Amino acid sequence: MRKVSLPTPVLRTPTLDPGTTFTGHAEDSLLDTFGRRARDLRISLTDFCNLRCSYCMPAEGVEFMPRDAAMSAEEIVRFARIGVERFGVDQIRFTGGEPLTRHDITDIIAGVAALRPRPNIALTTNAIGLDNRAQRLRDAGLDRINVSLDTVDPDTFAEITRRPFLDRVLAGIEGAKAAGLNPVKINAVLLPGVNDHQAPDLLQWCLENDLSLRFIEQMPLDAGHSWQRSTMITAADVFALLEPRFVLTPDSAPRGGAPAEKFRVAAREDPETILGDVGIIASVTRPFCADCTRTRLTAEGRVRTCLFSRTEVDLLAALRAGASDEEIANLWKGAHWAKLAGHGMDSADFTQPQRPMSAIGG
Repeated sequence: MRKVSLPTPVLRTPTLDPGTTFTGHAEDSLLDTFGRRARDLRISLTDFCNLRCSYCMPAEGVEFMPRDAAMSAEEIVRFARIGVERFGVDQIRFTGGEPLTRHDITDIIAGVAALRPRPNIALTTNAIGLDNRAQRLRDAGLDRINVSLDTVDPDTFAEITRRPFLDRVLAGIEGAKAAGLNPVKINAVLLPGVNDHQAPDLLQWCLENDLSLRFIEQMPLDAGHSWQRSTMITAADVFALLEPRFVLTPDSAPRGGAPAEKFRVAAREDPETILGDVGIIASVTRPFCADCTRTRLTAEGRVRTCLFSRTEVDLLAALRAGASDEEIANLWKGAHWAKLAGHGMDSADFTQPQRPMSAIGG
């Protein structure tokens, strides 16, 4: 008898109502009580994904949100317009789940690209199907792209993602390069005993293919809540893995609120010749919360001020109830004013968010 897995429940984070009359500050900005202003908006387009990465989703039995619960293209563009016109948002990144599974993603990008002042538009994707869509996305207004790719070994890829689709991802990367979405950035998570030993080979491959690699520490955002700090690959581990083959020199450019620490890369045998760059996003061991400039909307239109938020503010319900732009803006300002100082992972009472990464959007 075949074993059938029960669906994984769609977990809903508790919502807050900060009210539409906000008096915390008079600025037209997403300011918090620690003086940070959010100008980088991350919008999740869907919680659905066509991969099942082990550090993100269970192998089967996933229950996704109903389609009508997600924001429509028009609603997404309206929220983006409020962010751009009222709060000075100048960077918008579309995430998921897998955003390319939205059939209307080209319309969404075109709508955001038409805003004035025009924000920089980015996309984080697994690149499956990107080879056939990259040029259309570029023509619509997409500026930058990040591809999630943890290995270029087919067997390891299938082990991590539970799907044999490496060739489709590589085709998508080539399509992005051909469309002029350069430099293509690669996001990689290293798992102990799975792909950590492949870190130098992955960096070498990226350098040879004119790709900009970012190693990301695994965060406690997996669906199974099995993450353990004691077993994760840290930034220090990444340096140790790369050290025998490469020399890394800190990039002199100001980091600002960027999540990645950038390093110039040279071969160990020729340290004077710069081959490219690599970034390390150490959210766990070297947090950058004090410089955070991000605000997030989940696919169902809820504000999350941090990946690790325990509460959300529902903008979409207000919009669908007929709220004005002013009322929506005040809800958003109230949500962001309550942003915490940091994610709190070093606190003894830290608990993992209810939602996994796929349901939040990176």
